[in-house]
Amino acid sequence: MKRLEGRAALVTGAASGIGRASAKLFAQEGAALVVLDRTPEVEETANAIRAAGGTAIALTADAGSDEDVARAVETALHEFGRLDACYANAGISGSYTPFLEMGADEWMQILRVNLVGVYLAIKHSARVMTSKGKGSIICTASVAGLRSGAGPAPYSASKAGVISLVQTSANFLSGTGVRVNAICPGLIETGMTRPIFERARDRGTEGKIGQLNPLKRHGVPEEIARVALFLAGDESSYVNGQAIPVDGGLSSSLPVAGTSTRSKS
Repeated sequence: MKRLEGRAALVTGAASGIGRASAKLFAQEGAALVVLDRTPEVEETANAIRAAGGTAIALTADAGSDEDVARAVETALHEFGRLDACYANAGISGSYTPFLEMGADEWMQILRVNLVGVYLAIKHSARVMTSKGKGSIICTASVAGLRSGAGPAPYSASKAGVISLVQTSANFLSGTGVRVNAICPGLIETGMTRPIFERARDRGTEGKIGQLNPLKRHGVPEEIARVALFLAGDESSYVNGQAIPVDGGLSSSLPVAGTSTRSKS
C-alpha cells in the first residue's frame, strides 16, 4: 500500500520548488491534495498531479492570511472529508538590505509569511486533526534558523522562530496525537535561490555551489520532499517537536581552518 493511501494533505508554497516536489510526491504516495500558493503557477502543480492520476485542488491564496489558510483547510474537509497532513512550506527570502538600513516594513512582511503563516497553518490544521486524535504538521524552517551565515537577518530570524514554534506547538498539542516537526533545508535550488545559482553560473563558479558542506554539493527539492513524506506518514510516528537539517552535513560542524579535518593516516 502507498504510504499516504486514503489520506488528504495540504501543502502551502506549492507553485514551485520544495512545495511542488512535495505535493507531487505526496500524491504519488496516495494522498489527495489541496495545494496553495499566491502565484497562479500553483495550477500547474495541480495539473501535473492530476495528469499523473492523482487528485489535487489548487488555491491561489496567501499563506500569511488567516482567512485564506482557514479556507484551504475547509476545502480539504469539504472535498475529501479529512486532513491528515499539512506541510506549511510557503516562505519568502526578502532582500539583502544592509543590516543597519533595514526598515520595519521589510521585517514585518517576511515575518508575516514565514512565521505567522506557519502558525496559521498549525492552528487551522491542528483544530481538525485533534478531533481525530492523529495528524502530522510539517514546517519548512532553514539552516539559516540554526545559526548565522545562511541568509538575511529577517529571513534567518523568521526561520529560527519557526523552529521555536514547532517545539512549542508540539508541547501545546501534547496528548492530542498531532505531531509537529520542521525541516531545515540547506542550499536547495529553487525559485527563491535561483539568483544565487544564476550569478554562480554567470561567473563560471557553479561547481563551487555547496562546497561548504561535507557532500560538496547543493541539494534539489526532491531531497527535501522525501523527508517531508517521511514526516507526513506513519513511519515517523514517534518523531515530534524536531527540527531536522537536510543540508549535506553543513550544520554538523563549525568553521575549521585548513582544507580538511580527515586523517591522513
